[in-house]
Amino acid sequence: METQYFKQYSPALGRDMEVKVYGHAGRPVLFIPCQDGRFFDFENFHMTDAWAPFIDAGRVMVFSIDTIDKETWSNRDGDPYGRIRRYEQWIHFITDELVPFMRDMVNQRNGWTGYPGIIAFGCSLGALHAANLFFRFPALFDGLLALSGIYTASYGFGDYMDEVVYRNSPVDYLAGMSPDHPFIEEYRRHRGILCVGQGPWELPDSTRRIAEINAEKNMGLWVDFWGYDCAHDWDWWYKQVAYFVPHLLD
Repeated sequence: METQYFKQYSPALGRDMEVKVYGHAGRPVLFIPCQDGRFFDFENFHMTDAWAPFIDAGRVMVFSIDTIDKETWSNRDGDPYGRIRRYEQWIHFITDELVPFMRDMVNQRNGWTGYPGIIAFGCSLGALHAANLFFRFPALFDGLLALSGIYTASYGFGDYMDEVVYRNSPVDYLAGMSPDHPFIEEYRRHRGILCVGQGPWELPDSTRRIAEINAEKNMGLWVDFWGYDCAHDWDWWYKQVAYFVPHLLD
């Protein structure tokens, strides 16, 4: 498996950001680590093994990045106004800086031109970040695999709400989105998969709310609930990757 490491200054964040790339060709996949995670977690937690059949076959190139959760979602004693705006800077780092970098690389490797859509992938809090990118920026992200996510900003910001928190809280902005909003049709054309277990350490309530909104607005998402033995843990996420990724790539 080919791997590459990059460290680049981010104007959006005012600091260096690191990324590791796995694979030699294929569709771009953005992996967002679990809460407080780092770019090397994709490898250190052996998620590379689950994705290896798709990476080695040249079907995907996975880009694994850093979170800034310790400054934003996890820093519950900090000022929520500043924390959510720092998070928005991280979103802009991805959309304005990382996405063009990813597109340039996959176009070069595959001999493509244009603007290939990106699959957003994450587990736990990484699933929230991935889903947020997919729902907010359907022109950039045309695939989603979100495992064991919590899709409400109340997880990190409690009862605090302003316009920036709202636009980063999928259960809130999707509920408020008009059924004839143009994004709804884009979701239907794309492939969005959200999965949660109902076993130890899982918190499925916000996924249930996403499922309700999906049914109400015919958004075309696949929202799947696994059994009461399915825990909030890596071993289950490996199994879910093996099960769902072929559907994303068909």
